[in-house]
Amino acid sequence: MPSSPAPPRYGQVAIDDLGTPLADVTFVVVDLETTGGSPNDSAITEIGAVKVRGGVVLGEFQTLVDPGREIPPYISVLTGITSTMVAAAPRIGTVLPSFLEFARGAVLVAHNAPFDLGFLKAACAENGLAWPAAASVDTAVLARRLLTRDEVPNCKLATLAPYFSATTSPTHRALDDARATVDVLHGLFERLGPLGITSLEELTGLTRQVDPERLRKRHLADGIPRGPGVYLFRGPRDEPLYVGTSNDLRSRVRSYFSSSEQRSRITEMVALSQRVDAIPCAHDLEAAVRELRLIAEHKPRYNRRSRFPERALWVRLTEEAFPRLSVVRRVRPGAGVFLGPFPDRRAADAAVAAVHEALPLRQCTTRISPRVPTTACALAGMGRCGAPCTGAQSVEEYASVAAVFRAAVHSDPRALVAPLLARVDRLAGEERYEDAAVLRDRIAVLVRAVRRRQRLESLAAVPELVLARADGGGGWHLSVVRRGRLVAAGGAPQGTSVRGMLPGLLATAETPSGPHDELAATVDETELILRWMEKPGTRLVELTGTLASPAPGTGAFSAFLARVETGRIRRDPFADDRALGTRARPERVAAGAGGPVRSRLGSPA
Repeated sequence: MPSSPAPPRYGQVAIDDLGTPLADVTFVVVDLETTGGSPNDSAITEIGAVKVRGGVVLGEFQTLVDPGREIPPYISVLTGITSTMVAAAPRIGTVLPSFLEFARGAVLVAHNAPFDLGFLKAACAENGLAWPAAASVDTAVLARRLLTRDEVPNCKLATLAPYFSATTSPTHRALDDARATVDVLHGLFERLGPLGITSLEELTGLTRQVDPERLRKRHLADGIPRGPGVYLFRGPRDEPLYVGTSNDLRSRVRSYFSSSEQRSRITEMVALSQRVDAIPCAHDLEAAVRELRLIAEHKPRYNRRSRFPERALWVRLTEEAFPRLSVVRRVRPGAGVFLGPFPDRRAADAAVAAVHEALPLRQCTTRISPRVPTTACALAGMGRCGAPCTGAQSVEEYASVAAVFRAAVHSDPRALVAPLLARVDRLAGEERYEDAAVLRDRIAVLVRAVRRRQRLESLAAVPELVLARADGGGGWHLSVVRRGRLVAAGGAPQGTSVRGMLPGLLATAETPSGPHDELAATVDETELILRWMEKPGTRLVELTGTLASPAPGTGAFSAFLARVETGRIRRDPFADDRALGTRARPERVAAGAGGPVRSRLGSPA
């Protein structure tokens, strides 16, 4: 009698059976060197690739590529690849078939994959080759997910390679960078085990995963109102971790607990947060101003901008018999003429250098007496100083030189800037283009600083003004500004008289302290108000004093500044700023897997 067939056996499927185990996947790690930052106007100069599987190197691919154009000098300095080196190299159309065959069937890996794969895809399209439907892994994205800011300050290849003890250091040559990326990839793979990620499918889905711990904190958004305002994420000790602003507080705060928020530092912040406070505001300007003030007061760890307004720098023309320029951090009334502010020392020094190119102001730091002559320095012999220290220049003669700087800051920079622009033209005519470009950029920094200072002074001199903007619903947003400071904000709903609302709004307005002719707010706050005031549709309701810009001011140099900005953008298309866009910065993962609105600006509502 034939035996009956054995019953089927059932068993637990191993996690490795649910996808392609990483140990069985062949990866091709690729890196490119190019003539610029965009495949639209640049070309590949070198390809380097390493094929690995299970931690073992299976092969390498490297070749120079003739880009069909001159390699810019700054690219040659960065990579060491010159036009002479690639003159006998094959063109990309010849190289691509060999590379595609080398990478056939493999998962492509690159550090900042959109850059390298973008160039390869564009080259394939240009040469009529089909781009293979291969999976890809971006080690920059993985690093942002798996490493904390305490471990590495950033996720650049030059930072990650020594962190993972890579055997090859990145050198901006394709094969060296590809080898370094292999070690970084293997170092990141070691971080995947505790997260339970062992398959290719789980790896490629890692960037779209939302940490369950993050989802469990969605209750922090409960009770947040709608409308404009400021929100504060607070940590375990009730300390502010992050301050932000939005026109819809509830919607914005809820977004921090979903996959739409991809910034890595914000993911860390949400993990630490224990509470979210909301401060409703009358309109977007009040919200932006409150945000600036709260950031400056609490200096939250996860805010990047506006944390240290006190660190702004100013160029000061000192008050003495023979004044000089110095870079300072504070504006003190009556202590001289101040130009700025500047965001950093480099910008301040550039402006000082531009002034010294135009005016023979002394550059020594010692105090000079008009009655006790001393010896001259080398600058006097070069004709760059009138040598007031030797008595060769009287106080009155020197004052006429310093007066040019004073006039430039307060009203008319033409006498200061005109000789500088003439020098730029002369240098260009002598084909000294690099020197001309350096001086041109210094002039731009100087003119921007003068423009910024004059704009701030125009608002600082106004004792009070009331601004109104349509709120989109038939009503008006109202702002009261005194000496550049927002002192009250409110609204007049549809059907309500703006004039009827003003007495109550002015009665609750803050009275700023300090001298009556000085700015009563930070520079950032006053510039926020200026931008809001200059938007189309803003109405000037009331004005006490005079609101005016100095004439002729910097208007004549607007075209010059526009040309400089355009040239700056085009000059260095390959600047190594491979910053990932917001949507490409996924969160890091842990194991486990009706009536008018009024408010006083002096304290949070």
